[in-house]
Amino acid sequence: MIEMHDVWKVYPNGVEALRGIDVRIDQGEFVYIVGPSGAGKSSFIKLMYREEKPTHGVVLINGVNVKRVRDWKIPHVRRKIGVVFQDFKLLPHMTAFENVAFAMEAIESPRRKIKPRVQEVLELVGLVDRMHALPSQLSGGEQQRVAIARAIVNNPSFVIADEPTGNLDPENSWDIMYLLEEINRRGTTIVMATHNKEIVNTLRQRVIAIEQGVIVRDEIGGEYGYED
Repeated sequence: MIEMHDVWKVYPNGVEALRGIDVRIDQGEFVYIVGPSGAGKSSFIKLMYREEKPTHGVVLINGVNVKRVRDWKIPHVRRKIGVVFQDFKLLPHMTAFENVAFAMEAIESPRRKIKPRVQEVLELVGLVDRMHALPSQLSGGEQQRVAIARAIVNNPSFVIADEPTGNLDPENSWDIMYLLEEINRRGTTIVMATHNKEIVNTLRQRVIAIEQGVIVRDEIGGEYGYED
């Protein structure tokens, strides 16, 4: 579960990215974060995996006040958080298998568990036959599938997806969305920042709209609500 109580994010240059945010996202939800460019979506997302700290207020991730967590303990908090980025952020010198396995190695998973688990998630994302390929040998859609496999390999309670279809063509974008929906059906919370109007309006889920650092709309089965 994710909770924010009266959360403000003010950057050193004085920009108020978020102002008085109050929100709760329960386990198993699928939530779109929408809004104009510069509205505060990225700051909102980054608070969830402690890339940023709130200036004021409380952010609770699975009951843990992340503002109070010391930096050296952040990797422990993130063990139950998967993150998917627009630009994939794969390690270029590692194969698809190695990129996913690295996430398990980072939390010191037993070696005997790594291979079967990595193969399991690569099968889920449809890339078992491409597991030995380097990122440069994969299409954009395939790279994003590897990124998703890496995000879920440690069985996170929720996945944060920041514009996961932003660099993909429409066909690959829909494939990624159907994959995220399947992961959500298996019980993982999905929080997805997006500018993709068609996806939001077709695959209806909860929509949280942010404008000028404030939540202006929070509705189940909502629409995108902005022009392309």
